[in-house]
Order: sequence, then C-alpha cells, then structure tokens
Amino acid sequence: MIHYALDARTATDHFPGIGRTVSNLARALPAQLAADEQLILLCDPSRPSRWQLPAPSAQVRWVETAVSPFSPGQQWQIPRLLREIRADLYHSPYYLMPYRPGVPTLLTFYDLIPQRFPHYVSPRARLLSNLLTRLALRAAGHVVAISEATRQDMLAFYHTAPEKVTAVPLAADPHFQPQPPAEVERIRAQYNLPPAYVLYLGINKPHKNLVNLVLAWEKIVAELADPPQLVIAGAWDARYPEAKETAVALNLALQITFLGPVAEEDLPGLYAGAALFVFPSQYEGFGLPVIEAMACGTAVACADASSLPG
Repeated sequence: MIHYALDARTATDHFPGIGRTVSNLARALPAQLAADEQLILLCDPSRPSRWQLPAPSAQVRWVETAVSPFSPGQQWQIPRLLREIRADLYHSPYYLMPYRPGVPTLLTFYDLIPQRFPHYVSPRARLLSNLLTRLALRAAGHVVAISEATRQDMLAFYHTAPEKVTAVPLAADPHFQPQPPAEVERIRAQYNLPPAYVLYLGINKPHKNLVNLVLAWEKIVAELADPPQLVIAGAWDARYPEAKETAVALNLALQITFLGPVAEEDLPGLYAGAALFVFPSQYEGFGLPVIEAMACGTAVACADASSLPG
C-alpha cells in the first residue's frame, strides 16, 4: 500500500483561502487513487473549521494531531507521525511545516506578499517569512505554485531551479455557477441588500487596496445621480480599520455596506446578484474571487497586477 499524507491542519477557519484549497483537494483526491493507494489526512479536530474533509474509508484515513503549524513542536512531532504512518509522500500546503520531514515532500506555495510588499509587514515578520520560506523550499522535492505569476516570483526571489516549480492554477468550486432568481432574492433579503449593488469579496489586508476602492467610490457617488451600493464582504482583520475609517470620514456610510463574513453556501447567490464584482488588489497569488464571480455570471473589474490579468 502506498501512503500519501496530505497535511490538512490548515483546513481551519484561521486559513480562509488555504483552507478552501486544502479541503477541495482532499475531497477530490480519493477518486484519483489506485487500488493500492491510500490518502492519509493529518488534521486537527480541536480547531473550528467550516471546511469539509472526505470521510474516512478504505482509502481515506484521518490521523489526528493537535500540533499547530505555528508551533515549534511540529518540527519533531510531524516527522515522527509521518514515520509512524509509513508515509511515502508528504504534501504540505503551507510553508510553515516540518523542515526535515524525513520523506519525499511536495510544497504548495501561494504568494510572496512579504517579499513584494515589505512595507506592509514588520521587519521581524519579513525576516521570519524569508527564513522559513527558504527552509520550506529546501525541504521540498517539488513545489506547486498556484499561478505562473507566483512561480515567476519564486524563481526571481529565491533563485529556485525552474524545473523544481510547477504552476498549477486554481479553479472555482463547482457550486459557483449562475443562480436562479429565487436564490438571488433570498440572499438580498437575508443580507438586506438593494436591487443594484457592486460587490467586493475578500479580506481587508493592506494589499487588497480597499482604501483606494473607498476613495474611488466617493467619486462615483458624486458623479452618478443614483449610484449603486458598494458591498464589501469577507473576513475582517481588526488590525486594518482604514477602509471603514475612510468611509466614515467621507460620509459614505449610506453608500457603502461592510457586510463581514458570508456563509459559504450564500456566496454564489451573493456573486450572482451583483451588477459588478470589483477586485482592486495590488497583488494576488491567484485571486479566486475573480473566477468565482465570473463562474456565477457576474462581470468583473479587477486590477492589472500580478496573477490577475491571466
């Protein structure tokens, strides 16, 4: 029996984007397994998660571990676990990983925000990110980059051998598709949305460029007789209140709605009900919301930056 170990400890609410990627990968892999292959999921059931993993079966096995990707203890606990389960391949979907896993290792890499935008992170965070990324690249036998833009960044910043890094673009989950009018109306009623709105969905970290989106919206409100509502939805990091503060300072409280997190099952209807989806991000490893909106039949206006033009 060949054992493939997928580290699913990031399939938790702390990792909104990575969690979705890991969950979808874990649910898709069992159908690809041969009769003599088994998928072993390293998971942490003690941490809250909206993401589903495939149920245990003859070819899917859960191995529970409470050690966090942020814990130094993973440097010896996870390699020991990999030996115990006789893993033939270890797939880490995050660069915070055991750096001497002891088995052939595949690493998924998403973006290089600390390297590309050093002014957005502290010197300590930049130093740690750079060091730990180098350790992860050294530990991995091969690296999957989620876009060609990320692959090119990795080759430029870390002088990695080109043959070691493969770009494998992400895709929208199948449930993102055009929605019936009844579902769109349900979402509008549930979230108290107007008939016409422009949507942004994502976190509010600085590289997402939300302050400039709010400033641009001030001009739209001034120029249009009946401007649509701007709806800013998604996880909110309290460390970065500038977009909300700017909206208040510009007296745009009635023109901009900060919706906060939205349940996964409501996202297709939220996308489909929008007149336009806007995504002004300065940098994206891939930019899933862009193709999710397009899959739901909604027009998109996004920044001409990093992976987004592709």
